[in-house]
Amino acid sequence: MNTQTLQYTDYSEQNRIEMVDFYNEATEDYKFWSKDYNMHFGYFIPFKTNPFKRDSMLNQMNAQILKRLKIGSDKNRLIDLGCGMGGTMRYALKTYKNLISYGVTLSNFQVKQGNELLKGENGIILKENYNNTSFQSNSFDSAIAIESLCHSGHNFSSLKEAYRILKPGGRLVIGDAFLKKEVNTLCKGGKYAYKNLCDHWSLEKLETHYYITEKLQELGFKDIKVEDVSLRVAPSVLHVPFAIIGFILKKLLSFKRLKRESFHNLKGSFYALLSGLHLKSFGYYIISATKA
Repeated sequence: MNTQTLQYTDYSEQNRIEMVDFYNEATEDYKFWSKDYNMHFGYFIPFKTNPFKRDSMLNQMNAQILKRLKIGSDKNRLIDLGCGMGGTMRYALKTYKNLISYGVTLSNFQVKQGNELLKGENGIILKENYNNTSFQSNSFDSAIAIESLCHSGHNFSSLKEAYRILKPGGRLVIGDAFLKKEVNTLCKGGKYAYKNLCDHWSLEKLETHYYITEKLQELGFKDIKVEDVSLRVAPSVLHVPFAIIGFILKKLLSFKRLKRESFHNLKGSFYALLSGLHLKSFGYYIISATKA
C-alpha cells in the first residue's frame, strides 16, 4: 500500500469517527429542525406544500424519494442507507402497508432512540456501515440514501454495496447535494463554502453528479435518471438562518450550554445555505436507478 493510500484511509477513518461523534451528540438538536426528526432538506410544490411550514416540505421530500422507488402492492423490503433517526422510514411505513423497513447508521444514539420511535412499526434500525453491511446479496427490493452518502464522500463503495444488497430489478434512489464541477475549478467563494461545509458537517467530500452516473453505469444499474431539484429544495434551505437564530435563542433562554457538536451543526447549516447560493457550483439532485 503506498503512502497516498494510507493517508486517504487515515483521513477517511478520522472523518468517520468525527461523523459518529457529531451524530451521537447533535442528533437531538434536529428536533428543533423537524418534529418528525427528518434530518434533511425539503421539497416544495406550489399550492401543495406550505413554504412557511418546514415539516410539510421535509415530508414531501420523503414522498418524492419514495415515489421514485415505484413500490407496488407486493411485499417490499426497503433499506435506508444512513437512516438517521428513521424519519423517512416511519413516513414510508405509514404510507405503504406492504413495507418492511431496515435502517443502518453508525450512531449508537440514533440506533437506540430511532428504534424507540419505531416501536409498533414494521421496521428496525441497526448499527451498520452502509459501505459494508452484513446483509446477504440480493436482499432488498428498494434502497434509499437521503443526504447520507456525502458523509463518506459519495464513495464508489457505497454505490457498490447498494448494488450488492439489492435484488435484480430493485430500485435505488439518492437525494443529495452534489458538485456541478470539479473542486479545483470552483470559484474562490465556492471553495470557501465547500471547505467549511465539509469541515463542520463531517463530510469526507462531495462528488459531481456526473461521477455518480458514471459509477452507477459501471456497476450495471440501468434506467438511471438524474433530476436537478435545487429550486424545489431552496425554500427549505432558506429556513436555515431562522432555525439557527431560533435554536440559539432557545438555548440561551433555557440557560443551556451550546455543545461543541451543536455549534458545528449550526455552522454547517450556514455554509449549506452559502453553498446553495453558488448555483453554478452546487446543486441538489434526486438520482434514481434500477439494478439490472
